Amino acid sequence: MAIHWRRALYGSTIFAGALLLFLVQPMMARTILPWFGGSAGVWTMSMLFFQVLLLAGYWYAHQVVRLPARGQAVLHAALLAVSLALLPVIPASRWKPADPSAPGTDILLLLAATVGLPYFLLSTTSPLLQSWYARESGGSPYRLYAVSNFASLAALLAYPVVIEPALRLRTQLAIWSAAYAGFALLCGASALAALGRKQPALKRHRAPWRSCLLWMTLAACPSALWLGTANQVSQSVAPIPFIWILPLSLYLLTLVLCFEREGWYRRGAFRLLAPAGVLAMSVGVARQWNMPLQWTVLLLLAGLFLLSMFCHGELARRKPEPEQLTSFYLMVALGGALGGFFVAVAAPRLLNAYLELQIALVLCVLLQIRLLYGFVRTALLVRLSVVAVMALWLALWLRGTLSEASLSARNFYGAVQVAEGKGPDALRVLYHGSIIHGSQFVAPERTRTATTYYGPASGVALALDHGGDEPRRVGLIGLGPGTLAAYGRPGDIFRFYEINPLVVEIARRHFRYLAECPARTELVLGDGRLALERESPQNFDVLVVDAFSGDSIPVHLLTREAFELYFRHLKPEGTLAVHLTNRYIDLAPVVNALAGTFGKTSHVVHSLGDGSTTFSAIWAMITGDAVLEETIAAAALPTRPTRRAPVWTDDYSNPFRLLR
Repeated sequence: MAIHWRRALYGSTIFAGALLLFLVQPMMARTILPWFGGSAGVWTMSMLFFQVLLLAGYWYAHQVVRLPARGQAVLHAALLAVSLALLPVIPASRWKPADPSAPGTDILLLLAATVGLPYFLLSTTSPLLQSWYARESGGSPYRLYAVSNFASLAALLAYPVVIEPALRLRTQLAIWSAAYAGFALLCGASALAALGRKQPALKRHRAPWRSCLLWMTLAACPSALWLGTANQVSQSVAPIPFIWILPLSLYLLTLVLCFEREGWYRRGAFRLLAPAGVLAMSVGVARQWNMPLQWTVLLLLAGLFLLSMFCHGELARRKPEPEQLTSFYLMVALGGALGGFFVAVAAPRLLNAYLELQIALVLCVLLQIRLLYGFVRTALLVRLSVVAVMALWLALWLRGTLSEASLSARNFYGAVQVAEGKGPDALRVLYHGSIIHGSQFVAPERTRTATTYYGPASGVALALDHGGDEPRRVGLIGLGPGTLAAYGRPGDIFRFYEINPLVVEIARRHFRYLAECPARTELVLGDGRLALERESPQNFDVLVVDAFSGDSIPVHLLTREAFELYFRHLKPEGTLAVHLTNRYIDLAPVVNALAGTFGKTSHVVHSLGDGSTTFSAIWAMITGDAVLEETIAAAALPTRPTRRAPVWTDDYSNPFRLLR
């Protein structure tokens, strides 16, 4: 076979492998997202899993090229055959978690059991086939690396635009599994082609440790930046594929540009553009709660593109000879995995706020000082690093000292803070990110006063104040500080569902709503939807859905399947109250469409509050109680929203159509 045909075969195999590699990531994460509370942490943990598998694949390629050509081909073909036995890659329902205390471990085990070996073999394709090509032809394999990244970029852009809107998730995974079987045959043909040619031994030289360290650092920085950017933005909108695909696409685009040809990255220009990228991201992070969402996203993405171009441009300038090819890719994969590990695992355990981007920016500045401006003295760079670390520590210390926070904590589900004011009207406030999730008066005589979004004029208050003295059974998805327990009466049962163990601890230790509630309170730890799926019908008089994280939308709680579950647990004359307050997205059309699907009417109650103790709040109310419906209708908006939305399902949702 002529070398150009061999290169075409290898290029086609690499393209197909990279396409499937990056298609399965959003498919799997989207599938398991409702199982773990719809948290952004599901995406970060999933991305970490895929980065670690990518690292394992590159390590395999680094080791296997030591074998004779026949040994490489036979081993790889055997693994491909074994992986076919694991198809289709559809997660089994037995993996749905019963205990929300260790979701990260559950996600990693689920992904490993479902897609681990196929993904591992896909990740080996690019470095292994590039190594075969370099050994046969003696030419540069890095154009094939650009082909790999171009295919990855094409897959990511196709998913939210073409695949997700058109196909159900199970159909997506079934088609992907069939395509993987085709890829295995193609990859097997490549192995046979490599086997059929007498290949000269590829001399391997150990790369200097300084080069390895620099390769790894230049890969880790943009990895942490893109994951941190996606995590930051998803706190304000929703943890949906598009939020994660957009920054990842920019990240991959810079890899394509920098490795496809040298002219795209020019050091002289980036002596100005790289600091501009740091400035853009710094402003986007610092002002994200004080500017329109589109400007925040624009600044973060512009900065991400410029800084990824800088890191990947410098990485491409240092790409080694083919003898060190697999070492180079191994270090790049290790850096990417370390960046993902920092955002997904280390940061939630070591930091009590979202500071990943700030720390990654400090690292990026140090790299610029070293590589762009010629400060090569090690002692000087060490001193600058110490100053940067001290400045970061001082900023964190001042943030804690100058704020009124009595508690700052973070876990898989996000960052929370408890702050307390002073004076006779002092409030103890629970924050999730920068969003207030509830408050309580400190003065003992006022602790049972409902505040924030739950004041007496709010839609949920109309439902909980209705019904006279008859005992009621109330279900509440989302706890916060437990504010709605203020509406409990003797004989009532208030059953709270809360996925975040940290929120449960805070509600019990720092607030008194639960302790002072005259009703009987029950607390179920776990995702509300999954808990309701496991329970027999609860016959709730009122079911409240109030499970926002920051401004992020729990999409899996606003689908047709979720509403079918809610109505199964409600009495025929019961009331469903859905909290819709959101700065960026108008969710009323979604609930209107869902209510219509079940032949019901949704009324949107918008209460203004007093601006200090109670806030403006939007509640969608669906009730089978004719008397209560008259009360709600009188308080509802005079006209139904004019914007229409398609019915959201577990397979389809599109928050961006509803941006304010």
